[in-house]
Amino acid sequence: MPPVLFIFSLFGALCSLAQPMTREEKHRLRNQVVEMFDHAYQNYMDHAYPADELMPLTCRGRVRGLEPSRGDIDDALGKFSLTLIDTLDTLVLLNKTTEFEAAVRRVLSDVRLDNDIVVSVFETNIRVLGGLLGGHSMAVMLKEGGEHMQWYQDELLHMAKDLGVRLLPAFNTSSGLPYPRVNLKHGVRGPETRTGTETDTCTACAGTIILEFAALSRFTGDPVFEAHARRALDFLWEKRQRNSNLVGTTINIHSGEWVRRDSGVGAGIDSYYEYLLKAYVLLGDDLFLQRFNIHYASIMKYISQPPLLLDVHIHKPLLPARTWMDSLLAFFPGLQVLKGDIRPAIETHEMLYQVTKKHNFLPEAFTTDFRVHWAQHPLRPEFAESTYFLYKATGDPYYLEAGRTILDNLNRFARVPCGFAAMKDVRTGSHEDRMDSFFLAEMFKYLFLLFAEADDLPFDVEDYVFTTEAHLLPLSLSTAPHSSSIPSNKTVLQSEEELDDSNFDWTCPNTRLLFPDPAFPRNLREPIRSAVDKSCPRPAPYKEPGMGRPPLRAQDFMANNPEHLELLRRMGVSLIHLKDGRVQLVQHATQAVSAVAAEDGVRFMQEMMELSSQQQKEQLPPRAIQIVSHPFFGRVVLTAGPAQFGTDLSKSSTGVRGFVTVAEPYSGCTEITNAEYIQGHIALLQRGQCMFAEKARHIQKAGAIGGIVIDDNEGSSSDTAPLFQMAGDGRNTDDVTLPLLFLFHKEGNILLEALKEYREVEVLLSDKARDRAAIFKGKPLPGSLIEGSVDVQEAKEDCLTEATTPTSFEPVGQSQMSTLELDESAPEEEVSPVDEDTSPAEEVSPLKEDVSPAEAEADSAPLKEDRDSEKREEPEADTDSSSQSVDELLADWREDLEAFQQMEKDEL
Repeated sequence: MPPVLFIFSLFGALCSLAQPMTREEKHRLRNQVVEMFDHAYQNYMDHAYPADELMPLTCRGRVRGLEPSRGDIDDALGKFSLTLIDTLDTLVLLNKTTEFEAAVRRVLSDVRLDNDIVVSVFETNIRVLGGLLGGHSMAVMLKEGGEHMQWYQDELLHMAKDLGVRLLPAFNTSSGLPYPRVNLKHGVRGPETRTGTETDTCTACAGTIILEFAALSRFTGDPVFEAHARRALDFLWEKRQRNSNLVGTTINIHSGEWVRRDSGVGAGIDSYYEYLLKAYVLLGDDLFLQRFNIHYASIMKYISQPPLLLDVHIHKPLLPARTWMDSLLAFFPGLQVLKGDIRPAIETHEMLYQVTKKHNFLPEAFTTDFRVHWAQHPLRPEFAESTYFLYKATGDPYYLEAGRTILDNLNRFARVPCGFAAMKDVRTGSHEDRMDSFFLAEMFKYLFLLFAEADDLPFDVEDYVFTTEAHLLPLSLSTAPHSSSIPSNKTVLQSEEELDDSNFDWTCPNTRLLFPDPAFPRNLREPIRSAVDKSCPRPAPYKEPGMGRPPLRAQDFMANNPEHLELLRRMGVSLIHLKDGRVQLVQHATQAVSAVAAEDGVRFMQEMMELSSQQQKEQLPPRAIQIVSHPFFGRVVLTAGPAQFGTDLSKSSTGVRGFVTVAEPYSGCTEITNAEYIQGHIALLQRGQCMFAEKARHIQKAGAIGGIVIDDNEGSSSDTAPLFQMAGDGRNTDDVTLPLLFLFHKEGNILLEALKEYREVEVLLSDKARDRAAIFKGKPLPGSLIEGSVDVQEAKEDCLTEATTPTSFEPVGQSQMSTLELDESAPEEEVSPVDEDTSPAEEVSPLKEDVSPAEAEADSAPLKEDRDSEKREEPEADTDSSSQSVDELLADWREDLEAFQQMEKDEL
């Protein structure tokens, strides 16, 4: 037994060795950071600007008041292009000077700060005021360099002062603590402000003002801002619990009574401590360092239980207030590095790193045994921040590998076509339609600095201090003139506390002296690793056996691709063909080749549901195919599904009219061989074997003026199935300029029978059925029309895409099985709202046992697969249909037209 233990111990030690990273590899990762930033920033500019934030799942901007309220989260949005302002100094750090100059010009020309809107004082200060000041600092630095921004005349600073003045009314309280919210146009007094009635604020909300306000005062020479920020800090200091020297989480802004008496270093308090220390660094006032050191001693005495940081009660600091931690405390190891207390920083960071590797991201909250408490993760940057500062302090390449893990997880799990999406649940990998501005402001700064060499940086970051939003303020402000009317309480503080100055470190430590043994950080990490996870960390994704590439994403899936099917098999996902033409996806975690592959399978199933949900938000109204040739003369109208690409028939007053011809091959998936017959005609195609957009490109190349795709799932009908719309292929489809419509099998068969019997059939593709006078433009009417005219209006919001009603199911317990049903109409067509003609159905049970099946339920939508490898080139009429008489067909046509008219009435 002892030899076995020795082997495992040795194996654990080998797992923890950090090999030096080559300069080339660091450069590759640095470039990857820049590429990821470009992906996020450009999608914001393309799809969201001038909105405050990007909604990356729906590829549009989040405008307050137009989207459903998210409560307090929306208080950060002020209709002032938040993400652009928050990103200004990031552009400079990443050597994007041209983009920075263009962004500054946009801010100056487009952004208004006098909006009649209520915003968070805290968020507006750190993001917008801090962003303007950071942008001003960068503009001045570049201008002094003599090459860029030579036109700049402190315009951003003028905007910053305007905003500072608009925030000042919030400080009009007897305590000096600011109201939590302010109206940018009307302040806090009066009914028009819609605020000013609040009585409570968080400690961090009142205590995270000093850096921005002091910088504003020293840049402008107006001391009023710094004075208000100092007054708020003084009041918080006076209200600390004198025995424990801790502060609570929430305080009454009028009486100073603590509303919440729990104390920690996470949400509600975090940046109060950060700003005490950084105010000393930026402003050089010993008062702030003294206060920080007193607080810090109490934190390490009561809250720190290495590697944990647990909240306590301020009056009974030996009594824990809760048994879980929130993700915002991840900034604290970085602050400890700044303080010079490296050992607990290493220990806490290692705990956070192991939790990250366990769940891919830090959950918003996790328990003391490292299980998920709150499963969300809004792409917070605090762990990356601490990783950067620890690498800077230790030079240990282990932290470069931690940074690589952050990059890989962001690309693997959060990256979407329109940016990066917050995680709704780290257990299942589901997304939230959210990309906060701090992701661009902070995450990419710290990751770029982590992998960059000194000569990669356009300036020396040692000349700046990072705000809590990672905005850059120059240390030269410490020597800038400021009003002597701001009193120093240093002597009062010392007499009150009888401080022993020998306990205080007045200078930042030399980290080279802290680590004479390069193995020291590793020795601290090892016990933490064992506490979180008894085994070695799982291999990185690209080292997974048989998985030498990124995991399969739902939007890339093609159901007839053998390679994709093999990837599904590795993830424990199997396909079951149903009799009604659908395919059911079932995931058994136990059948996956590894735990990582099993998680990828759950994530794949979740993505399929998300894609279905997105597609349902992009509904288009039904279209009409009207047979206008003899003997129909416009009396037969077939309900057709639209395409999300090509000609928009709703914008055409005449529609597209032409004779129909069956394309060869009928699938339209390769070059059309009967182009001479297709040219100038409307091509008939069969669903399946390739993407809809690919079919459209082939017939367009052959000269077709339109296309009609007919479902190959026998028995399908618009009478019984919801409206179906065709999506693109995930690429730009602007090159498709003809209209493409979709007919279910029943309606398609009517058209094919007419073509078989009359040889030449002319149809009109339009957004609605036209009356005969409009079709024949004054020519003699060939016959009487069926009574009634129709007028298609916009589809209701709840109009469904082609979908099946979710079937009932029994939750799957021990087998940890996930099930997804899809209409199998084109196995090779991608499953994405923008790249597929298929969508997910429902997930019966996610992988994690603590997620109920009901939470994962979603409507199903079709995924069509052509299982006949030798598909006929010409359509063969259904035997029963071909034996129908013309009278029977006309009866069907009348019935179909009545159904279409009724549907249009329903829409109205």
